Amino acid sequence: QVQLVESGGGLVQPGGSLRLSCAASGFPFSDYYMCWVRQAPGKGPEVVSVVNTGGGSTRYADSVKGRFTISRDNAKNTIYLQMNSLKPEDTALYYCARISGSDIDLRGQGTQVTVSS
Repeated sequence: QVQLVESGGGLVQPGGSLRLSCAASGFPFSDYYMCWVRQAPGKGPEVVSVVNTGGGSTRYADSVKGRFTISRDNAKNTIYLQMNSLKPEDTALYYCARISGSDIDLRGQGTQVTVSS
């Protein structure tokens, strides 16, 4: 079954950290760029980070640069998002997605991240 399953979200205080994971199955994971996308209530989706097939090249939205780190383990078919120095404005549903060409063609259900004191 082709799917992406996220985990690791939760409630954290401002300044705290979380590590999200996304397990892929059913397709040749190492052939695809992958990304993390977030969507806050009432707002459109924002691509926060992208990683290439080998994991050696990454990109970040300006809003998270220097605080978030994307990585992947192709042996485990998993990508990660390490989130540090979290802010209330990072509150959103975070989901991982597969990139094909210039489009997202597969996404997971998402995991909720809430940053609040």
